[in-house]
Amino acid sequence: MKTPEGLARSVCRVNSDPSDDDAGWYEISIRGRLEERWAAWFEGMAIDAGQAGQTIIRGPVVDQAALHGLLARLRDLGIPLVEVRQIPAPSAPDDLR
Repeated sequence: MKTPEGLARSVCRVNSDPSDDDAGWYEISIRGRLEERWAAWFEGMAIDAGQAGQTIIRGPVVDQAALHGLLARLRDLGIPLVEVRQIPAPSAPDDLR
């Protein structure tokens, strides 16, 4: 896996306002574990350990173009996707994590 310092940062717009009509909340499951140092690459997204050696990236995304930007970033890192799904927005900020 490449390191964050070794890659040019691609543009990824995320939105922390769940009431925005264009925003959607997504949960992206990837194979492998992302260390905390990767959190800056996914600003506004929660990164949590999933089951069976997976990592879950969860949070608001402005639009489909931003979602594709996130997926391209993971592709550029060589990280295999397990699942991408849209999820309901949490009712409180603590629900994000």
